[in-house]
Amino acid sequence: MEQSKRRGEGRKEVWDPRYAPLFAKNKGYYKSVFEFVPTEENSEEMDSQSQKGSDSEGFREVERETSSGSDDSGGDGFVECSDPEEYYSISNPSFFAYGDPSSESADTESDARIEHSTNTRLRELFHESICQRIASEKFNLENKDKVTMGTGYVGVFLLLSLLCSSVFGSGDGLVRIGLKKRTLDKNNHLAAQLESKDGESLRTSIRKYHLRSKYLGDSGDIIVLKNYMDAQYFGEIGIGSPPQKFTVIFDTGSSNLWVPSAKCYFSVACYFHSKYKSSRSSTYKKNGKSAAIHYGTGAISGFFSEDHVTVGDLVVEKQEFIEATREPSITFLVAKFDGILGLGFQEISVGKAVPVWYNMVKQGLVKEPVFSFWFNRNQDEEEGGEIVFGGVDRKHYKGNHTYVPVTQKGYWQFDMGDVLIGGKTSGFCSGGCAAIADSGTSLLAGPTTIITEINHAIGAAGIVSQECKTVVSQYGEMILELLLTEASPKKICSQIGLCTFDGTRGVSAGIRSVVDEVNDGQSSGGLGDSPTCNACEMTVVWMQNQLRQNETQERILNYVNELCDRLPSPMGESAVDCSSLSSMPKVSFTIGGKVFDLSPHQYILKVGEGDVAQCISGFTALDVPPPRGPLWILGDVFMGQYHTVFDSGKLRVGFAEAA
Repeated sequence: MEQSKRRGEGRKEVWDPRYAPLFAKNKGYYKSVFEFVPTEENSEEMDSQSQKGSDSEGFREVERETSSGSDDSGGDGFVECSDPEEYYSISNPSFFAYGDPSSESADTESDARIEHSTNTRLRELFHESICQRIASEKFNLENKDKVTMGTGYVGVFLLLSLLCSSVFGSGDGLVRIGLKKRTLDKNNHLAAQLESKDGESLRTSIRKYHLRSKYLGDSGDIIVLKNYMDAQYFGEIGIGSPPQKFTVIFDTGSSNLWVPSAKCYFSVACYFHSKYKSSRSSTYKKNGKSAAIHYGTGAISGFFSEDHVTVGDLVVEKQEFIEATREPSITFLVAKFDGILGLGFQEISVGKAVPVWYNMVKQGLVKEPVFSFWFNRNQDEEEGGEIVFGGVDRKHYKGNHTYVPVTQKGYWQFDMGDVLIGGKTSGFCSGGCAAIADSGTSLLAGPTTIITEINHAIGAAGIVSQECKTVVSQYGEMILELLLTEASPKKICSQIGLCTFDGTRGVSAGIRSVVDEVNDGQSSGGLGDSPTCNACEMTVVWMQNQLRQNETQERILNYVNELCDRLPSPMGESAVDCSSLSSMPKVSFTIGGKVFDLSPHQYILKVGEGDVAQCISGFTALDVPPPRGPLWILGDVFMGQYHTVFDSGKLRVGFAEAA
């Protein structure tokens, strides 16, 4: 092939990662760093390649065929990656380049006519991460089968240095996994907003959340609420022999392990993350059973496989996990992690797969059936935190842990008492609420009713509910009179004609709003069957709490009317004034009879720095109907302040002040 053609001279460069692997057909230089996906016309060629010893899964390994030619890039087809245009015009035409329809590397005319504007935007978004991937691939290719004795020692030294920085072993029988920390930034929140169902969530301030039991069964309802967009803490594991490295979220709110598969052809997200290649593992065992996990921001699907999983210096043998072949959500496209390692109970495991933690205990790999989390919330420090398998690290907490029993296996769920705002009872959980300690959730989620009161107390921006204001103006005095006459609170809204249910599942059972509305045309079963009904239910709770504090009727009506202006945004975040933190109240949670405080500096998240910094509330609304709710999810905002112990032997969760 002529040198000019090898360098892609005159080629019209069009970039789209979905098609990048389809055109790695030219010989004499590196193929695409992405796995090659055979088209119909060359599938026979790929089959023959597989039989000759290339990847048995039908992928073409990244390789270089002997060529007498050379080029300015040193003969390796790579150039330095300093700016997007330089990179995307690199000499190797198989990198994101299809050329015009007449070129050798383009199969069809339509393939060569991808939207240029989309490609340009994607270039800007992913230039940095792609450059890093290319640099990594270049290093691997340059050193493949060329490691001398000297470089081998250097490589071993560097590898040991890397391991020592992220995995800490000791003589106390504990396995420590260092966690990486990512700071929140505006791009993450922009992406999170793009996830919000094309703005449909703004149609009403209070929406209904429908449990999708057909996806995961009765015990798997909460997992679909999860949104990993703001996840901040990650750790590294290995899968296979030798281990293939993946960055994962250690998630106590789910129970499956999944990572991207090398067979993930058509999801763009897969091309920006490490992918599991079963053909490169000597301990791989085929399973093939299909699997799907539905999250609040989309779903991943794929199939089960079995292999060894390395966590720190532990090797968990014959571990079932999901090879994800579809990751359609933008969350996984821009995420800094490759997959999820669930640490919940098997009761919520998709496919009833045995969780990694279960196998650690069963195979005798840990000293005791306990693991613990320490999140480093100090933004000035590089260390992200640590998860310890087999016990606790006393350096990470002060005093003693307060333990509460797990009340329902599936999630690490326990009973929680009253929630206090500025030291005053909110009244909503005085009779008890369920709570989940969830390391895979960044914020602290709770019922809309109480989150609205918190928003009001801290001055968080919200949205106005006209239904709420109508209820207060037209029915407020009537509701107060009924409460003063000791009418049953859960029957009031039906008595005044705003709700259709008969009071058997009302206020005391939990008011619910909408996290993810799916309008399927079916009745909600009575509870909260209209925005006006939902507004009435919240009004009853708010007024009931104010009456307990002996407030006057006028003050109660004014206060509730103000709350109607502070309903949490369906977008999931509420902005606050960064200069007002000193005047904000503490918010406290009663767990095991002890009060756990969060100060404004602990529950307010800062996005950006300097004059352009923004502050958002660490509280978000999330309502779960009975029998699972009302429910609080204590994510990283809470766990960052309180060292958390998960004891599967004694079925309990413990909290102590983090050191």
